[in-house]
Amino acid sequence: MQLLIIGGTRFLGRHLVEAALARGHSVTLFNRGQSNPGLYAQTTGVETINGDREKDLDKLAGRHWDTVIDTCGYLPRVVGLSARALADQVRRYVFISSLSVYAETGRIGIDEQDPVSKLVDGNMEEVTGESYGPLKALCEKAVQNVFAGRALIIRPGLIVGPYDPTDRFTYWPVRVARGGEVLAPEGPQVPVQIIDVRDLAEFILILAERQAGEIYNVTGPDYVLTLGTLLETCKQISGSDANFNWGSVEFLSKNKLEPWSDLPVWVPDTPEDAGFSRVNISKALRMGLTFHTLENTVRDTLAWAQTRPQEYELRAGLEANREAQVLAVLRKS
Repeated sequence: MQLLIIGGTRFLGRHLVEAALARGHSVTLFNRGQSNPGLYAQTTGVETINGDREKDLDKLAGRHWDTVIDTCGYLPRVVGLSARALADQVRRYVFISSLSVYAETGRIGIDEQDPVSKLVDGNMEEVTGESYGPLKALCEKAVQNVFAGRALIIRPGLIVGPYDPTDRFTYWPVRVARGGEVLAPEGPQVPVQIIDVRDLAEFILILAERQAGEIYNVTGPDYVLTLGTLLETCKQISGSDANFNWGSVEFLSKNKLEPWSDLPVWVPDTPEDAGFSRVNISKALRMGLTFHTLENTVRDTLAWAQTRPQEYELRAGLEANREAQVLAVLRKS
């Protein structure tokens, strides 16, 4: 299969390239060359075309691919440009969207038929926590409008694993490995859903090879994973002496700690967000979605994180001093 990947040198794109090559496909990358330039300069089977898709899509003119995988589309106007430019050059357009598109996160068992969020201002192009999901939904529509019957929409949950630039999952293996008193949110029974980037990449390619269309929720695992199990697994893998101190939703809110950023992976298990970590993935499972074990994901994420410079500062989670301050308050409460 001849693949065109928009992006391809950071997180998901990087794993897509590796998986595609392992499966015998050839890959063309189209990106600005700003992230990890030259990463595949010496790699057989990978061609790189540098360009900005808002103004350089003509660099792809006259070429044809079986499938394009758009890993980094956030604005419907820009995604629409790509879709229209490639309409006669690729057979299938795979767009990487997000579970954040759904309008009602309070419903347990959200499936692909549930309604998506809409923007009040249809011309808005600022990506914020509030606009991210609705913008992704409009990006999906931009692709579907051009590639009717030839569009594959992937809606991942929290993507985790090696090379994650956000640190939204990496924080926990790294923090637990450091040991000592660890601030943990809400309670060990809170459900969480994650998808190992390698499992996501493999599943995308499986669907592309089958020339699948439609929409797929892609997260995991295929059992109820709790935050307590996740943290205990981090402790087991690292062999640390971590002791978890659970702060209630009310306590954490009072101390101005934010879900997802200060305490990543976690979303409060409240009626408003009860469905956020209980998304229905049965459709993807029927199509062959499989999973690394949690132990494997934690081990490989930690091993990768330990290769970064010692002075590297995590982009998500609590700084040590802030965590210590909150723990001191928690012990007194």
